[in-house]
Amino acid sequence: MWADTDTDIDFLNYSEVAELIAEMIGNPDLLPMSLGVFGSWGVGKSSTLRLVAHELAKAEDKYLVIQFDAWLYQDFDDARAALMSVIADELVKAAPPSLTSKAKSLFGRINKLRALGLLIEGGALAAGVPTFGFITRGLEGARDLLEGNADKDDLDAIKKAGADVKDQTAGLLKDVSEKGPPEEIAAFRKDFSDVLEGLGKTLVVFIDNLDRCLPENAIHTLEAVRLFLFMPRTAFVIGADEDMIRHAVARHFKEPGEKQVTDYLDKLIQIPVRVPRVGVEEVRAYLSLLLFQSACTDAELREKLRAFLIDRLRRSWTQDEPFKIEDLLKTIGKEGDDALRRSLEMGDRMAPLLAHSERVLGNPRIVKRLMNVVRMRAVIARKRNMPLDEAIIAKLALFERCVDSVATEALHNAINAASGGKLHFLQPIENGEPIEDHKAALPEKWHPHLAFVSDWARLEPKLAGLDLKPAVYLARETIPVRIASAAVPPHVTQAVETLLKTPTMSSQAAIAAVATLKGGYEVVGMDALVAEMRKNAEWSKVRADVRGVVLLAQASPDAAKIAVRFFKDLPTRPPWLRNMLSSEDWYKG
Repeated sequence: MWADTDTDIDFLNYSEVAELIAEMIGNPDLLPMSLGVFGSWGVGKSSTLRLVAHELAKAEDKYLVIQFDAWLYQDFDDARAALMSVIADELVKAAPPSLTSKAKSLFGRINKLRALGLLIEGGALAAGVPTFGFITRGLEGARDLLEGNADKDDLDAIKKAGADVKDQTAGLLKDVSEKGPPEEIAAFRKDFSDVLEGLGKTLVVFIDNLDRCLPENAIHTLEAVRLFLFMPRTAFVIGADEDMIRHAVARHFKEPGEKQVTDYLDKLIQIPVRVPRVGVEEVRAYLSLLLFQSACTDAELREKLRAFLIDRLRRSWTQDEPFKIEDLLKTIGKEGDDALRRSLEMGDRMAPLLAHSERVLGNPRIVKRLMNVVRMRAVIARKRNMPLDEAIIAKLALFERCVDSVATEALHNAINAASGGKLHFLQPIENGEPIEDHKAALPEKWHPHLAFVSDWARLEPKLAGLDLKPAVYLARETIPVRIASAAVPPHVTQAVETLLKTPTMSSQAAIAAVATLKGGYEVVGMDALVAEMRKNAEWSKVRADVRGVVLLAQASPDAAKIAVRFFKDLPTRPPWLRNMLSSEDWYKG
């Protein structure tokens, strides 16, 4: 198995990008700088940031590097203050005795700015126009008041929110000077600039996981960079999914035009750098490293193979031929290791499909999760004495990953219905005959995926003559290749995985999971939830995932429509399901 964590060891030749970013940060003519490392979920943004930090560490006397994980401060009362406080804390630690006092004064400046922000919110809230911050209870009540629809509960909420302002600012107000916000901001910037000048280093702040935050927090963090911290001798390197940040801008500013969104991003992030798209050769190299890492614990041999592959990737534009498995084995002195050879050859066969399938597109995190599923199933198969080679498991897991859940269910149903669990209709396609000539023999749910199925069927090992029923049992008994699509944000994935295991309708974890989908993600979450439910054809007993669907449907009319279609398409609805749905207003029929 392989850990699903970021790394500062380069497996995919991202070091070239990291070196380029480090060179830009090292050029004083480009400072101050805000640089965005853009890419979808799982492509390697966080690892690229770590590689940049690794490069800067080679000249640590020139840089003060600070890591800020925006997601960890998601629930902080003010995202701007969170970023400023983390930076101030690191400046205090790094400051020599002559600067310690001024560095510590930054905390007082931050408190004043926070207090001024809260005072602005408290005053606006009293007029029924809340602005920003942590006083969320009064928002709906204030809106109702403006619209003339307020009731007693709304008025109570507004009063309670106002009390929160008073209580939570009591310790801050004593530090607020006669200065207004512009003067306090200028004072903060001057103290900040003086400390940086005294340190004689470039401040480099890595901001990661911004795209996991709610839109408001994402925008507040970016605005802190621009408003408070964008000073001489500073560089901010921001890792994010550009589409998610665009969504945050659109949500925060109430659906501005495309030009306004683009202009806003261009002002906040001066230099966009996109994580390179992974191609077939990169996937081959990545799989080779993963598989060898699993087979060999010798750190020296691992590094030898990694260096060889990175060198070949960097010189790939000069190569007429891709690297060969024989080259890899020779490099590490393993020419006689047949088990390793078979494992590497399996990865080689999978690489083109993983690179080109629209549901993977070479995404390193998806590739790693797929291989973890394969390895887990192989271990269980051995423990249960199932007659399944790892290559068979890998080929079937690849099918699951690269098609939709409906096509996967059709595969499982076809295997269970076939005599001896053998898919004889695959044989002509496996032998190279055009798939169009045999389309009628294939499950109808496969028809949208014919191009993939054609390439997949030709992969070794051939499946037509094998009993695949144990593989279906294994797939349904173990964790499936989950919804880790690059198009699904991580917080949606987490919510769906919680809802799939809802123990009761009053489960606080499930209710909290539904709450995280508010703000436009309800439909995305329901789509993913239903896709997972389609993989389980067992309806004889009450299911936990149905409870999750019901909770989400209760919270969103649009999500409920998806649930209704799903339940009405079921071939059978057992009594327990009919009883559960009959009491739901969103479900009719």
